[in-house]
Amino acid sequence: MSVESIVLFAHGARDPDWALPAQRVAAEVRRLRPEAKVTVAFLEFMEPNLVDAVDEAARAGAESVRVVPLFLAQGGHLKRDVPALMEEARQKHPGCRIELVSAVGEDEGVVRAMAAYSAGA
Repeated sequence: MSVESIVLFAHGARDPDWALPAQRVAAEVRRLRPEAKVTVAFLEFMEPNLVDAVDEAARAGAESVRVVPLFLAQGGHLKRDVPALMEEARQKHPGCRIELVSAVGEDEGVVRAMAAYSAGA
């Protein structure tokens, strides 16, 4: 059986309460995928960072790591900063498949959920 890790990747902030929604998402992912190791990582201000989260997953035996950006869109950070971080992680762990998926906010289900919330539905 393949060991899989899911890294929910968020921006980060100085206020520790900012991470609470990402932690709630992580708890739900753990419920949906109890066999996967689920971690929240951050671009800045908070720990762990993306490369450290992938390091931890690889040390724990992950054969694949799915990086899920908890961003609304493929903006500057995902276009400029994240590719370099992904390359660093891949260089450090060549035997581990490390996949970056598109920003969660670009998923049609997420768009519909945000629209329904905004409309008061």
